[in-house]
Amino acid sequence: MTEIHTPRLLLRRWHDDDLVPLADINADPQVMRWIGDGSTLDLEQTAEAVERWEEEWDEEGFGIFAVELLASGELAGLVGLTVPEYLPEVLPAVEIRWRLGQSFWGQGYASEAAQATLEFALQDRGLDRVIAVPRLGDDASENVIRKLGMEPERETTHPEYGFALQIHAIDLTEYV
Repeated sequence: MTEIHTPRLLLRRWHDDDLVPLADINADPQVMRWIGDGSTLDLEQTAEAVERWEEEWDEEGFGIFAVELLASGELAGLVGLTVPEYLPEVLPAVEIRWRLGQSFWGQGYASEAAQATLEFALQDRGLDRVIAVPRLGDDASENVIRKLGMEPERETTHPEYGFALQIHAIDLTEYV
């Protein structure tokens, strides 16, 4: 079982009892504002997403982690690596993603979890490049991306929803 410990977080695979807290996060319109088409997700859709993420772990050797606070055991959200199938123009590529519940915003958890995920990508999985693909205007994600040392490469348009995306990348062979 793949686990990563940071000073404040445990990044781990998914448990059945994560579904309700993750569904609560996914049901928040503020959390989901910049994700996909901005729609919230219910419990069934959340369970389907977790199932897809677990399948990606089996198929690719990486995936989306549950982010748990070490101090309380609370599920704060998710972070991880995925193949961005929705954006064929960047393939082959591996994308880093994160999503935290509102009560966990502004405390550095996203940056801490994403930093550990980049280290995992390089050291444990041997990836040489990772991208991030935020929607234009998602300033919070842009802040995390800057802290990770990712550089903007280009803009593109989401093929299904039509909004502007900014592709950022980091060459992990130069990652410090």
